[in-house]
Amino acid sequence: MWRNVHRTTRLPSGLVVVTAAAPHMASISLGLWVGAGGRYEPAELNGAAHFIEHMLFKGTTRRAPREISQAVEGIGGYLNAFTSEETTCYYSKALHNRLPELLDVLMDMAINPRFAPADIDLEREVIQEEIAMCLEDPHQHVSELINETLWPDHPLGRPLAGTAQSLKRLRREELLAFKRQHYVASNVVVAAAGNLDHDAVVRAVSRYADEFPAGAAPRYLPVISDQDKPRVRLFTKDVSQTQLILGIRACSRHDERRHALRILNVILGENMSSRLFQELREERGLAYQVASSVSFFHDAGTLDISMGLDTDNVPSALRLTVRELKRLAASAPPAVEVGRARDYVLGQIALSLENTESQMNFIGEQWLGAGRLVHPEEIKKRLAAVTPAEVRAAARDFFRPERYNLALVSPLRNPARLKAALAA
Repeated sequence: MWRNVHRTTRLPSGLVVVTAAAPHMASISLGLWVGAGGRYEPAELNGAAHFIEHMLFKGTTRRAPREISQAVEGIGGYLNAFTSEETTCYYSKALHNRLPELLDVLMDMAINPRFAPADIDLEREVIQEEIAMCLEDPHQHVSELINETLWPDHPLGRPLAGTAQSLKRLRREELLAFKRQHYVASNVVVAAAGNLDHDAVVRAVSRYADEFPAGAAPRYLPVISDQDKPRVRLFTKDVSQTQLILGIRACSRHDERRHALRILNVILGENMSSRLFQELREERGLAYQVASSVSFFHDAGTLDISMGLDTDNVPSALRLTVRELKRLAASAPPAVEVGRARDYVLGQIALSLENTESQMNFIGEQWLGAGRLVHPEEIKKRLAAVTPAEVRAAARDFFRPERYNLALVSPLRNPARLKAALAA
């Protein structure tokens, strides 16, 4: 049903409008997407993209901070934003007849932000508290550590919020320069989903499009990995239980193997029926939490296996995990297991697109990630065609010790046994 409701228009300024029409919905979700995130930052500007996201809520030349939120909440809607490695998104949702108000607020934030020095100082303190809270939470802290381990000396390995040290260095002029460089028309996508008319959305966006400066979309620093053996990053801390992530370097969002990898991830650990969940948690009781997930970037990707467990169980859990990785690389999983995993992924895709916000996120991410709208039916068709042999081939390509990276927040003090388990 999606094939006829996705539409795209590139305006003369270079700004792109993508829509997903859902006439039966009462709402409209609107997102202003910028192709800029943490991986576009040099080391000295670590945290800039996230800082700018915060600052756009701190007032414009037309609206005070409270007036920004009131303009959306006062019509029954909501407003939020997020920063990722490769994108920043400002989004809102309300009844479908409120598109003009939602668009005006988002455009005002993006085009006319104040960046008042006092607001910058205040928000710097807020973000520093955010960083401190992350470091206090072992589950969040280990996520930062695995990125550093997977991508050393690279923007993908740095925390999105920056560090206490990098935040202190960031100045107003640098934030504004970063925004000018990245918030250019050719690097901005307006995504809308819900009860809408594409042409009406285009006309509305056109009134603001020329306010974005011209310029080429910025380039990112490519990932170049010279890893030739497993890496372990141990953060010793007096905690009651260990949090760990085994990060495995995989493929990019453009690699055809990504479809088999998604199926492989389900078989391995994405849900309660998975091999790792059943063996480590249900059968052996070695971990109270075990899961796996995949992440894809422009030129890289990861499969992450996370666990929360008693520290005494860490060596055994790692040995069993590595054994399962070897098993998947050695022989193709049964067709019935692949079929269950495939049906799970297809079901999750369908469920994830049930509301206008998720549809807006889908088309915004697709355009910035792929440069085109990849329809859900196209994705489903490719996933449905994944064979057990393709799953095994993906496991053989990626489940190798020289691709393994382990990060732990744990009372452990010596990682030697852990390195041995990964290298076995």
